[in-house]
Amino acid sequence: MTPALADAIAFAASHESPWPRDPDAPAPPGGRPWGVHHDDPPPFNRLRGPVHARGPQSGVVVRHGAEIAAWGETDRADLTFSVAKSYLALLAGIAHDDGLLPDEDERVGDRVRGIGFDDSEHNRAITWAQLLTQTSEWQGTSFGIPDTVDRWRKVGLDPRPPAQGPKGGARPLQAPGTYWEYNDVRINQLALALLHLFRTPLPRVFRERVLDPLGGGNGFAWRGYDDAWVELPGVGRVQSVPGGSHWGAGVSISAHDQARIGGMVLDGGTVAGKTIVSRGWLERMAMPCAIAPWYGRLVWLNRDGKQFPGASTRAVVMQGAGDHHTWIDPELDAVVVLRWLDPAHAKDTFARFGAALRGS
Repeated sequence: MTPALADAIAFAASHESPWPRDPDAPAPPGGRPWGVHHDDPPPFNRLRGPVHARGPQSGVVVRHGAEIAAWGETDRADLTFSVAKSYLALLAGIAHDDGLLPDEDERVGDRVRGIGFDDSEHNRAITWAQLLTQTSEWQGTSFGIPDTVDRWRKVGLDPRPPAQGPKGGARPLQAPGTYWEYNDVRINQLALALLHLFRTPLPRVFRERVLDPLGGGNGFAWRGYDDAWVELPGVGRVQSVPGGSHWGAGVSISAHDQARIGGMVLDGGTVAGKTIVSRGWLERMAMPCAIAPWYGRLVWLNRDGKQFPGASTRAVVMQGAGDHHTWIDPELDAVVVLRWLDPAHAKDTFARFGAALRGS
């Protein structure tokens, strides 16, 4: 390990997330309470699914296919919040490759009926691609949570955050495909639609089609809200899962498994000669959204080099609150997993790791 990489690791480890490690603990002095649900207007500022205590700031660095550094508790399966959105994009790719989702520009309601995509003229216009790029403007209530809760949403990585309106305020709805807004309710609707495509619980699909071939999955779980159960004709009662842990539940996974997933993406979707997700779909995930070029298909991009200083302009980042990053960089031939990082120091951390990798 080079001195520069050791210094980058030390910097990351010394800037752990300000959230308490115990979800039930009060906010520490100068910190904030655990989670992001507190920012929602009542009665939606509460958890809807299970959560659990977290580990320390941790990470993994893989370069040229080999692990060159790991620190913290890298085998601990921790919640990873919106990194799960990127996992939904991978599942959409598997559905595409299987012929279940042949055209991402197809209207969702043409293929999946009765779950909120064919109940109004507005929602009937929504396509899979719009859901995947956070431009759907889907309107409705998903498992008791209305999409309005996430209107006027502000997230740290948004370079053009909305200038007006409190979160959950009455932002005027736009035509599908014309407005970008980070939104968990609409992503949960995507997860529900994918469940209807696969007709199999998404956690099982993800384990069998992604984690098992990668040799991972120890401790992995993808949980749903307590009341997020649906009846699939011919299948029975199945739990739908969210694309994050905004209201609890979501993906628990280890840093090492996140590095395995990142390595698979870096290698064009294959492992040991077996295709997990087609290269074409992964290339599509990394294409900038026309109206939000900082975002692809449920991944963050760095095309201007400013979102993630130190990363290349070809980098793709799976990001979640807390703060969690799976940084996949073709130019550096590297995957960097950073977990429970203080977001106030994220850009500096990226810059340090980028400099260390370029100098090695």
